[in-house]
Amino acid sequence: MTDRHHLLVHGETFAAVGDGGDISGVRGAGSSPDGLFVRDARHLSRWQLTLDGAVPESLTPVADGDTARCVLVPRGGRREPPAYTLFREQAVGDGAFVESIRVTSNLPAPATVRLAITADADFTDQFELRSDHRTYSKSGAVRSRQVLEHGLEFTYQRGEWRSCTTVTAEPSPDAVEETGTGARRLVWTFDLEPHGTTELALRVMARPHGDRRALRVPRSPAALNEQLIALEGEFVEGVAFPTGWPELAAACARGLADLASLQIPATGPDGEELRVPAAGAPWFLTLLGRDALLTSLFALPYRPGLAAATLPALAATQATETGVDTVAQPGKIVHEVRHGELAHFGQVPFGRYYGSVDATPLFLVLLGAYTEQTGDLGPARRLERHARAAVAWMLDHGGLTSRGYLLYRADRGGLANQNWKDSPGAICWSDGTKASGPVMAAGAQGYAYDALRRTAGLSRTVWGDETYAALLEQAAGDLRDRFQRDFWMPERSFPALALDGEGRQVDALASDAGHLLWSGLLDKEYGELVGRRLLEPDFFSGWGVRTLAAGQPAYHPLSYHRGSVWPHDNALITLGLARYGLHDEARTVAHALVEAATATGHRLPEVLAGYGRDTHPEPVPYPHACVRESRSATAPLALLTAVGGA
Repeated sequence: MTDRHHLLVHGETFAAVGDGGDISGVRGAGSSPDGLFVRDARHLSRWQLTLDGAVPESLTPVADGDTARCVLVPRGGRREPPAYTLFREQAVGDGAFVESIRVTSNLPAPATVRLAITADADFTDQFELRSDHRTYSKSGAVRSRQVLEHGLEFTYQRGEWRSCTTVTAEPSPDAVEETGTGARRLVWTFDLEPHGTTELALRVMARPHGDRRALRVPRSPAALNEQLIALEGEFVEGVAFPTGWPELAAACARGLADLASLQIPATGPDGEELRVPAAGAPWFLTLLGRDALLTSLFALPYRPGLAAATLPALAATQATETGVDTVAQPGKIVHEVRHGELAHFGQVPFGRYYGSVDATPLFLVLLGAYTEQTGDLGPARRLERHARAAVAWMLDHGGLTSRGYLLYRADRGGLANQNWKDSPGAICWSDGTKASGPVMAAGAQGYAYDALRRTAGLSRTVWGDETYAALLEQAAGDLRDRFQRDFWMPERSFPALALDGEGRQVDALASDAGHLLWSGLLDKEYGELVGRRLLEPDFFSGWGVRTLAAGQPAYHPLSYHRGSVWPHDNALITLGLARYGLHDEARTVAHALVEAATATGHRLPEVLAGYGRDTHPEPVPYPHACVRESRSATAPLALLTAVGGA
């Protein structure tokens, strides 16, 4: 988010408000929109407070936190001390936004103040608010507004799709006025005693399409905040943080608290209700297969329940047939699940979108790792059919048998790149030329190798199928031999970022090589060369390993995937360095990330700019990063696993 937007997150609900607690609905150049969002739709597009017809100014603007608090006064000068002070407090719950306003008179005589809230709900789908500025036809859509006894209700209907937003107030507004713009103005007139105080409680309830739950929302932001604090406490409780490294301990605690607020509902194969990690806010407050799997892997030694929920949730959405628009193929694990209007009507392919080459092997990696870590054989037994289907996808549709590697093709209606670096142009030669044709990304091959090996272990120890286990072990060994022959660039002592459709090495020097250490795909000699190379100055910024080494024409420190620093990427690299015995290098990366977190309130964002620490002594934020992101939230736990409290 931009500096003027402050994010409140709870499950599938988030609110982005300005410094004074307002929602304008106006999008600045390059910025994310403000509003109240639930399940991919904006349920409040305006929420603006005025006092005696004027917008007050902030004495203390909203600060980061689970509750938005600010202090406002009427605009004036030194010769006119403010007649009133407003104390504004806001919080979000599941499908709800709650606000309390306390107005205190600073006058020695009785006074009357007119307070108003201008509210509107445009029900815009999040995909309409993205930077590509695409437009979507919505023929037959109708918006309506109805005044209620204690507030008002906004509704939106398009065919069978229906959403509503209800605003209630205590005390009830004295009037609800039309504004000529579709918004409504709720108005109160308060008589204040000398130095007296009055309070106003407001609740906004969002009802997305299909939501029939009977939600109970506390009256005050403080009560909502208590609920969230209790949830955060459950996530943090029982984790043994390093006593000798307080900064890492603080980053782990902050990450687990953020992860608590990112839990969203999902359904298992038998219809059971689950809670799984959303990818991140504001744009990805939904289930993304790759993100949920990596988050669960990082947290596995500390919070195995995340994996126990993520695995069946993804099994329930596993593709069983081919879908052209959704890039679905039998056995493939879903990339993204959306619940919004555009997904519902098929105007975007992301209702269930399968444009990921690596979610399927990572599903198998997590299933194997969970079984090994916990000794719980239940998920492996229950999900055997899903695991075998995932292996079959890798061997058949995924390309392992026909091409020797997992591959993907650009999806015209969805993602051009379908590995973790999924922005356009992320998979490129060192001069910036984009890879063409079916792409075989290096990191995905490492995941496939690990998936085959771990699933062979499950087959032998849980399913009792020695023949299948031997088949998978042979496939893994063959993949390793092929990879080191086809991907290794001897003149650079480094693996290629990918192979293009003609089998040519895409020669950009990229951080994906560190993922090969995590998966164990490289032999010891190659692995040590890669690990040490990642710590050289063109790769290592001082805050972490860059996604693309500096000095290449393709490098840009503010590119999403071509020079930035990603905490989760670095967490995988650190785990990989430790796996190959490069413990000094692992500690160097871990300390850099922890210091970056310390400089940003112990919270790691989705991504940082790639500027070097030698010229920029504070980490430079990436301008469009998710403020809260599940993989970054659990990255400190991965560092703890890799290097302990060192």
